[in-house]
Amino acid sequence: MTSYSPTDLYFPDSDGQPMADNTEQFNWIVLIKENLEILFADDPNVFVAGDLLWYPIKSQNVRGVAPDALVAFGRPKGRRGSYKQWEEDNIPLQVVFEILSPSNTDAEMAKKFEFYQTYGVEEYYLYDPDRKILKGWIRQGFQLVEIQQMNGWISPRLGIRFELTPQNLTIYRPDGERFLSPIELSQRAEQERLRAEQERLRAEQERLRADRLAEYLRSMGIDPDQIPD
Repeated sequence: MTSYSPTDLYFPDSDGQPMADNTEQFNWIVLIKENLEILFADDPNVFVAGDLLWYPIKSQNVRGVAPDALVAFGRPKGRRGSYKQWEEDNIPLQVVFEILSPSNTDAEMAKKFEFYQTYGVEEYYLYDPDRKILKGWIRQGFQLVEIQQMNGWISPRLGIRFELTPQNLTIYRPDGERFLSPIELSQRAEQERLRAEQERLRAEQERLRADRLAEYLRSMGIDPDQIPD
């Protein structure tokens, strides 16, 4: 029989809400979360997750909020059922993303904004994929202040750049590579595999050619190892 502590009951790992309401919202959540995972894959102290409940303080009066994507610097990677801040050296989430869906209400998003502002988020990004509207806020003191120009904005924490057109949002890594979908990442990996295989075959052909030439020289009584470069 499974036993639960009072803490488990007060701070559950699920809020009972779906991760996304539609494929567009889900695709954007996956795109951002997975590319951030890749971006910080070599840093063991950057934790990235998606749709994970965050409990900023140990109080039954404060319900957790689950950002669509989140980043916590200074926290190790690893499995978590939720992000209980008092178990994370009291380090808050520094960057959060929300992707709007038709079911999100203004009141709900205002409540989330207040939560992020109150509990120490440094950067908050909100994208509406249906209307192609991107908004962002950055912390100044105790307030999250709206970023006036998001097109071309570079995240101070993440180093990523946002490019917004009437048709689409494109996010770029610090090295200039754009965020890729899982299918694009798979296709790129396959292209790299084929390129490596072609290079291996080319090197093998060069080696065989050199071996045949050396064999021919020996048949002529010439030591190929004695030929100057």
